[in-house]
Amino acid sequence: MTPVFVDTSALLAFLDADDESHPEAVSHWHRLLDGIAAGEFQGVTHYGVVVETSALVQRRLGMDALERLHGVLLGALAVEWVDEVLHGRATAAMLGARHRRVSLVDWTSFELIRTSAIHYALAFDSDFDDRGFRLPWE
Repeated sequence: MTPVFVDTSALLAFLDADDESHPEAVSHWHRLLDGIAAGEFQGVTHYGVVVETSALVQRRLGMDALERLHGVLLGALAVEWVDEVLHGRATAAMLGARHRRVSLVDWTSFELIRTSAIHYALAFDSDFDDRGFRLPWE
């Protein structure tokens, strides 16, 4: 089973019909969900993405979208907890890189991806593209 990391940007794009990436997000989500059902893929994210996405969805899109996030999308994913070691590595990477535009949530994602040997990501965030993450079906 091939793990595919799922970022906040992909979750938001799927839920927000006004997002410019929405049509592509819907297509990719259906491909991922079909692959999960077939045992081909495992969707993976982490608790920081859950918190970040929940706050953004609740504020921007409302409670119905938040229920869809938690009831449908996150239910299809393995949510990894951010322990002290992962948090420490992500914080050190963030402070060491000194990039103001890359969030701690993204650094946590990159560290989880690195330490879990994940090669693919569903994301509409250029920071993932910059690090070479693609979808397994592209």
